[in-house]
Amino acid sequence: MEPYLWEWGSAVLRWLHIVAGMAWIGASFFFMHLDALLRRRPDLPEGVLGSSWQVHGGGFYEMRKWTVAPPQLPPELVWHKWQAYWTWISGALLLAWIYYAQAELYLIDPAVLDIPPAVAAGIGVAGLVLGWVVYDALCRSRLKDNDAALLALLFLFVVCLSAVFAHVFSGRAAMLHTGAVLGTVMAGNVFFVIIPNQRIIVADLKAGRAPDPALGRAGKQRSMHNNYITLPVVFMMIANSLSARVEHAVDHPPDGRAGHRCRRARSRLLQPPPRGAALAVVDLGRGGGGDGGGDRGLHRRGAGA
Repeated sequence: MEPYLWEWGSAVLRWLHIVAGMAWIGASFFFMHLDALLRRRPDLPEGVLGSSWQVHGGGFYEMRKWTVAPPQLPPELVWHKWQAYWTWISGALLLAWIYYAQAELYLIDPAVLDIPPAVAAGIGVAGLVLGWVVYDALCRSRLKDNDAALLALLFLFVVCLSAVFAHVFSGRAAMLHTGAVLGTVMAGNVFFVIIPNQRIIVADLKAGRAPDPALGRAGKQRSMHNNYITLPVVFMMIANSLSARVEHAVDHPPDGRAGHRCRRARSRLLQPPPRGAALAVVDLGRGGGGDGGGDRGLHRRGAGA
């Protein structure tokens, strides 16, 4: 029963992570696209940067963007935050469920570095925190007005961090943690900068104060970073299904220990069946015709009694 629980738990978390990620990425791409389509029109009220007319699903929509904020707030505001929060929460749970709770199978490769599971998990979590701290410090430095230089330094930092992961974890775990660092940066932008800045702007409007334009600019900058970081993050999410993208010579040094992790996994899968289980022979022939010409394998099936 336990293997089924692990597999179903992984499937549910993957489903939640993918659905939440689609909602977050879709909203991010849509608003970047909307910004590019804004047009200044003579009939727009003062303070409106531009508007865009769009048609979708049989309906027409007019969308406006204010330079800073409207003079008065509408009775209802839609906050785009839970897509980001649930993407990160589900991703963190998935990381813990697969790589930390089953570290000996997925996280640790003794051919790379033989360390205890708790130490490996601690290194992974520390990498996520370090990624956000370094990125946020860069955004608050003098480089905040130079996006090209800032993102170039972030790229170099992520490359160095991924190299550290590659010398500590298995190939797949190293790739996954590199993507998780970027995903944490994106979620941190929403949780620590974009939403708090928007709350300050809303509070200023309710109090009759003029909002600080710098808050909106900072939030927009982080939102733009998220939009472009999305592209490598999505690649790393799907890279684990492509072994050539995650395996490297550093994972298999010629010291005779490269197959240790595979042997350990096989030993767990080939344990004796539980009492009351029956063994059924399944034809694994390549022809698929059941003529017995191919290899045969054993498949465990619980006894009906």
